[in-house]
Amino acid sequence: MKNAGALFSVPIAAMALFAAFPSASASAAGAAPAVTPLPCHASMSNSHPRDYTTVYVNVHTVGYASVTTIAHYKTTNHKKSGKAGKKGDASIGYYISRATPGYRVVVSVRVVSGKRSGSCSTWFIPRR
Repeated sequence: MKNAGALFSVPIAAMALFAAFPSASASAAGAAPAVTPLPCHASMSNSHPRDYTTVYVNVHTVGYASVTTIAHYKTTNHKKSGKAGKKGDASIGYYISRATPGYRVVVSVRVVSGKRSGSCSTWFIPRR
């Protein structure tokens, strides 16, 4: 009979544990409304740039947002920042010099305006 008592103690302990935490619906009612992310769209001026040329990351978001880009090359990352204009457009240049040909370079983009932010990405593949 000792084992039968142990079987009943688990559900009682579990019930006490659940009573200690508020239900999901109660906590959701007091939560702040979700902040919508900033729009972010990025593209490259040339998706297959030659060595020793400049390629531009073209970003569209809201007006005057801060824009940060990071190009993830095979052996290093390059971070650059800028600001969108009145209409939300920004263009950030990367000079291509001895990048690994054929390696897809992903460019991460983050946009921030006030307490809102958003992100997107684009890519390019260097060639000789």
